[in-house]
Amino acid sequence: MKKHIFNLLISLALLAPLLFLAGCQTVPLTGRQQFLIVSDADALALGQQQYTDTLAKSKLSLDPKSKQMVLRVGTKLSEAVNTFANENNLKQYASTFQWEFNLIDDDKTVNAFCLPGGKIGVYTGILPIAKNDSGLAVVLAHEIAHALAKHGAERMSQLILVNFGNVTLADALKDQPAQTKSLMTLAFGIGTDVGVLLPYNRLQESEADHIGLILMAKAGYDPHEALSFWQRMEAIETNSPPEFLSTHPVTSERIKAIQAEIPEAMKYYKAGK
Repeated sequence: MKKHIFNLLISLALLAPLLFLAGCQTVPLTGRQQFLIVSDADALALGQQQYTDTLAKSKLSLDPKSKQMVLRVGTKLSEAVNTFANENNLKQYASTFQWEFNLIDDDKTVNAFCLPGGKIGVYTGILPIAKNDSGLAVVLAHEIAHALAKHGAERMSQLILVNFGNVTLADALKDQPAQTKSLMTLAFGIGTDVGVLLPYNRLQESEADHIGLILMAKAGYDPHEALSFWQRMEAIETNSPPEFLSTHPVTSERIKAIQAEIPEAMKYYKAGK
């Protein structure tokens, strides 16, 4: 294991210059340069395929009240994404989002996800922690931010680069189909173990927190609710960490960072009011 990690680090170091020679894009709001060789079209296709597969293997909730909450919050956030996209030169990308919202009946799974293309799934197990519309908005805005910032495609690009070299996704699928599909599952955190297999890195989590706060504010939800939600998550972290915490680790430093970003998000909240 140590040898594998060492080789991975060496590969990343040797290939790092390529990140600045080709495939670079800029993450909205943060301005970070990210390396992408997975196209938007490929990411959308993968998102739709995996969303369909996930729903086929899941039991959908029939609770009308909870379903309506997911739809209500999701719709407000999707409208905020459109506004956000228009303001950040992302209109063409955001226009490809075909939003879908589904509530999965699984009280033991404390999780939610947003795949490329706006395919959103919420597990009933996270609703008691979300508590209300504002709490759910924290969760969904964060997940949507991951999709909007193309974090899944970024991780897939990095995995392809490390495992196959500087090739396209089509080439990787052609030459190593089984391994590439396995990497896709890891990168997008999709399938039956949505959001569990490969945690987002700290930088991506920070970006999702930042963008998510602004999205929920633009949708009319008070960004201060993010503090309450993450404090509730932190309270259960020491006992039996749910799936959501395997990909979204809570620390006091993270909560402090969110608190420091709230004043900026409040500008969008007040503007909307």
